[in-house]
Amino acid sequence: MTHKQYDCNFGCPVEATLTVLSGKWKGIIMYYLLADKRRFNELRRLMPNITQRMLTKQLRELEADNLIARKIYPEIPPKVEYSATEYGQTLAPVIKVLGEWGARHISRIDTTISINDIQN
Repeated sequence: MTHKQYDCNFGCPVEATLTVLSGKWKGIIMYYLLADKRRFNELRRLMPNITQRMLTKQLRELEADNLIARKIYPEIPPKVEYSATEYGQTLAPVIKVLGEWGARHISRIDTTISINDIQN
């Protein structure tokens, strides 16, 4: 869960952002929910390495931070969909920039590995 108060210094806004997206999965979950609403098992298929328990925990924390909404449809079996809230949508530029930086980083790592392979 996120801090309720920050002892702000120059890095405080960065800390606040990283705290909200802390953990291995929250950024990825937000990436998928910013694109479209998703059901629980759909998220599991998109992230095959996440456990059911961890996905549930991360979804609950994102919901508690008002970044995602959980909608339960009154049918049998119950249908539950998750979507980014209006507030959660404000993270779209952050997630986009993280994705772009990550793509460049992966490319850099691949280049470094290739150069090392050639040298050895």
